[in-house]
Amino acid sequence: MEFKQLLKEIEQKKFSPIYLLFGEESYFIDAITKAITENALEEHERDFNQTVVYGKDVEYVSLLSELKSFPLMAERKLVVLKEAQDFSKKASGKGEGLDLFLKYAENPSDTTVFVIAFKSEKVDSRKKVYKAIQKNGVVFKSEKIKDYQLSAWMREYIKSNNYQISDKALMLLEESIGTNIGRFVNEFAKLSSVVAKGTVINEVHIEENIGISREYNMFELTNAVMKKNFEKTMKIIQYFEGNPKSWDLSPVISMLFEQFSRVLTIHFLPTKTADFVAQQLRIHPFIAKETLAATYIYDPRKIASNIATLHEYDLKFKGVGSTGNIDKSDLLRELTFKLIY
Repeated sequence: MEFKQLLKEIEQKKFSPIYLLFGEESYFIDAITKAITENALEEHERDFNQTVVYGKDVEYVSLLSELKSFPLMAERKLVVLKEAQDFSKKASGKGEGLDLFLKYAENPSDTTVFVIAFKSEKVDSRKKVYKAIQKNGVVFKSEKIKDYQLSAWMREYIKSNNYQISDKALMLLEESIGTNIGRFVNEFAKLSSVVAKGTVINEVHIEENIGISREYNMFELTNAVMKKNFEKTMKIIQYFEGNPKSWDLSPVISMLFEQFSRVLTIHFLPTKTADFVAQQLRIHPFIAKETLAATYIYDPRKIASNIATLHEYDLKFKGVGSTGNIDKSDLLRELTFKLIY
């Protein structure tokens, strides 16, 4: 079941007797668990009818007793098993601890809502217990947002909270936070607490409230290199030296590699328009426009040379072939000089 559809059903108080939540993206698992906790019971019903336990602490027998007991002065009970991967490791001996719930999953109580929440775990879909939960409840696999989906997801989330955002501000968030959805949601919550609803969020809002410099960040550094703006590149590196926590060399190299690879791909596309490039490379039109402009600055031969240089400096930063400590700012200066000239 899709995340939005599942949340909608929960908010409409349409509950399944058992939920199995697992996968790489913890944000969606936490959001579903929170939604069920907030909607399954009224506040005055929770003292006697809500049980939240952690896998490393709970025993199977006591948990099963909670699942089978009847609600007290309420329509249902809620039992949440958090960090179920720890329960699996402790209870299993042989196989997964989840297997212990097979009989219950085949005939779950209709007066209990049972949430099994794994973190960063794979669950074997071939197991009988998995199929039983799928038949009688809900199985939700929480997958990471793909890089090419990130901008659209962030924009939609912002829109759903009655805000809009400029392309530049969105790029700052995307490049600084990456696919860490939980961090993005937390940062946006801080921003929305001080910015009025209906506002078009711009780079000034980002800088003042989230702490990402609109002029001196990894995105702007990449942009300066792609435009062969050596003066601005050096200013950004100087800012990085004074704010070492605002950057690291590995993500800078990764961003530059990705951007040069895109430019190289564009050189061989049959049509060179921003819309066509955005569609083919699955990138935001704003980035497509910037990337397309770089094809007039860097020819394919120079790009190939730059990609080799990026690989060389990535190894240097990781200490391959080095005998001493390496200053990452000095490495970045050398690297950008070679890329531009």
